[in-house]
This record gives sequence, structure tokens and C-alpha cells, in this order.
Amino acid sequence: MALAARLWRVVPPRPWLPVGAASGRSRCGPRRLCGSEVVGNGGAFKRSLLLSALSYLGFETYQVISQAALVRAAATVFRVEEILEQADYLYESGETEKLYQLLTQYKESEDAELLWRLARASRDIAQLSGTSEEEKKLLVYEALEYAKRALEKNESSFAAHKWYAICISDVGDYEGIKAKIANAYTIKEHFEKAIELNPKDATSIHLMGIWCYTFAEMPWCQRRMAKVLFAAPPSSTYEEALGYFHRAEQVDPNFYSKNLLLLGKTYLKLHNKKLAVFWLMKAKDHPAHTEEDKQVQTEAAQLLTGFSDKS
Repeated sequence: MALAARLWRVVPPRPWLPVGAASGRSRCGPRRLCGSEVVGNGGAFKRSLLLSALSYLGFETYQVISQAALVRAAATVFRVEEILEQADYLYESGETEKLYQLLTQYKESEDAELLWRLARASRDIAQLSGTSEEEKKLLVYEALEYAKRALEKNESSFAAHKWYAICISDVGDYEGIKAKIANAYTIKEHFEKAIELNPKDATSIHLMGIWCYTFAEMPWCQRRMAKVLFAAPPSSTYEEALGYFHRAEQVDPNFYSKNLLLLGKTYLKLHNKKLAVFWLMKAKDHPAHTEEDKQVQTEAAQLLTGFSDKS
């Protein structure tokens, strides 16, 4: 009955007019149906009514399915946003293991923002002093896979480019100097892309500084090997590295203890003791929120002690 009522609204009643009624030529009168007309038009009317019903039901079904899909999509987006908020809170709090446990529950996700955070968390676990060498290697390759998937899902994500480059560099530690040098240009390319996509990300700028510092510091034997293996091996200078480290500080002052440490170490390489001490002191006094911060404090203190011993 409900369907009939709804169909009645969709297909409203109209006067039953026989053929020719409008012109007044009907033999059966203006409002009467002849038997032959009922037999002749009844089938067509039934088919019309059936098609109208099916069309209406199809539209109703489409609306229900569409609304359900929208509800599911909205719930999924809300859920991902909630997870990302939790992840960022744990990261800022230095809760490395809890962060990793949270994100690994969603390792099959197709969301780039979640995947690059999982790559970062995997790498952070690998860096912990309590992680065995075997576990560290597994985590490093695991992190690379997550970063690669993040980049595949969203090539416009600066963070995906950044963490993909970081993870490629980490994997190079297990694949030898040849692979590490071969990957250098790819690493540089992705750091530069990350900076292009987000010039205000101090970490990407800092990492570009590390790239320059690493190749400026490359030992003579490795430099010679690079020249043998590659026609144009990667190279850089301490001055280039220093420029990136300072640029990172300008974008976000005191954002990262290691940037302060590397400013000090780079000035040491350039034989500027006064500025080296200035930045090493800042690194030593930087609040330690993570295990890496503590390691930076220790290294900065040792370098400063070396200055005291020499003087």
C-alpha cells in the first residue's frame, strides 16, 4: 500500500480520454470508455506503470547506496584523521614504541599520510639502542617499503619524498659503498623535491645539508672509488652544508638538536672555533625529548671537552 501511494504521487491520475475525445468526435461520449479502447490500451498502460515503478525503485536504491557510500567514506576520513592526530601526539611526546604499535595496526592502509608516518616510526624503532642488529635491518627495509608506498599514493606529498630519500640512504648501509654512492643522486633529487613542495620544512633543508656534509667529508679512498665507478660522482663542500644548516635554523630556530650539532661540527671543519663552540653549546643545552637528543647532547659535550683539554 505504501508503494502504491508513492507511485500514485509519481504517476498522478489523469482524465480517461478516448482517442478523438479532445475534438468531440467520440461515439461513446466525452467521459466514457468504449470496450475496444480499454482492451486496446490496457496493456500499454500496465507496461508504463511497471516501468515507472521500476524506475522509481531503481532511483530509490541508487540514493540509498550513494548515501551509504558517502557515510562510509566520511567515516573512513574521520577515522584516518583521528589516527594521524594520535600519531602526531605520540611523536611529539617521544613515545616511539607506542607510536610504532599504533601505526603498524594500519600497515595495509592506502593513505600516504599514514604510510610515511609508519616509515618514520619504523626507522625510529631501528635507531633505538635496545634494537638488535638483526631487527634493525628488518625495520630499515620495512621503513623503505612504507615510504615507497606513500610516494606511490601521493607524489605531491613533501613528507613522502623526504622519508623515501631517508630510507634509501639507510638501506645503503647494508648494500655497500657502491650502492650508497649510486643512490646518492636519487636521494638528493627527493630531498630537493621535498624542499620545493614545502620550503618551510626545516627538516628537509637540514637533510639536504647532511647530504652535502657527507660528500664533503667522504674519505679519500671512497672518493677515488667513486671516480672509478662513476663518470661524475656526487660531491659537495662544507660551505654548502653550512648554508643548508643555517637556512633550516632560519625557517625554524632550534627545531632539531642534530642541526645545532652539525652547525658546530661544520664550523670545526672550517676551523672556526668560536662559532663551533657557540653551536655545540646550544646542542648540549637543547632539551632531550628523544634518545637521539640524548646522543646529541653526549657528542656535543665530548667535543666541547676536547676543546677544554686542548686549551
